[in-house]
Amino acid sequence: MDFGAAMFFTDYSMTPVELAQALEARGFESVWAPEHSHIPSTRKTPPASGGELEKRYYDVMDPFVTLTAAAMATKTLKVGTGVCLVIQRDTIQTAKLVATIDHVSGGRFLFGVGGGWNQDEIEDHRTVFKTRFKKMREQIEAMKEIWTKSEPEYHGDIVDFPKMRTWPKPVQKPHPPVIVGGAFPHSARRAIRYGDGWIPNASRAHYADVTEFLPQFRQMAAEAGREEASIPVTIWGAPDNLDRVKRYCDQRISRVVVSLPSAPSAEILPTLDRWAEIIRKSAN
Repeated sequence: MDFGAAMFFTDYSMTPVELAQALEARGFESVWAPEHSHIPSTRKTPPASGGELEKRYYDVMDPFVTLTAAAMATKTLKVGTGVCLVIQRDTIQTAKLVATIDHVSGGRFLFGVGGGWNQDEIEDHRTVFKTRFKKMREQIEAMKEIWTKSEPEYHGDIVDFPKMRTWPKPVQKPHPPVIVGGAFPHSARRAIRYGDGWIPNASRAHYADVTEFLPQFRQMAAEAGREEASIPVTIWGAPDNLDRVKRYCDQRISRVVVSLPSAPSAEILPTLDRWAEIIRKSAN
């Protein structure tokens, strides 16, 4: 089982370079960066975690820029969006961004995607909130055409473009893994339909235990003709608990991701040291 860590990179947090190097030195597999273009002052939808929205949501930097910095400062650490709000981005330009960072990182990019929750933010990008998941599916299907064909075209209800020529193509073949984030059962179905992995969040209040859905998820995947190995599960927000981490391993979880606060290195490094010990002990 692999271990990753996620941070909302801000101008007051540990830098992407500092965190990436610290993670690589401690045996982590990946670093993840979330995305919010902005947070409107209005509020149609509350945060999934409830309560007031944390300041870091307003302050978070662009994930493709921070992850490029992390990739340049490391040799083996994978870099992932956790998650990229593709429904707020241009499809063609995002396909080029993904292919470019995959090249710059030497094939170390993980494309975590999601449809978002903040209706105000989403609608500011002229995306229809109710049909955002249909748009996301069409965007991913269209990007796969761009990444894998010399003269791609795509004709959907929302995403539509004629034949084009665009490079680079990704280093990873056929493309970087598309890992779909979100709750069971809807995002699980999306992951099975067009993803290369699923990311449920262990910290959500409506989960007593996020892994209670694993048997259903794997049955759904089997019924859709997907091999378990083709759609690995990443647990987001893993607890700092060795026994629970070992159980994740026993449950054939592919990766766990630690959610870190937007804080300087003096606060973060002790947490990483504790996780380094968990990583070491879980391998025994």
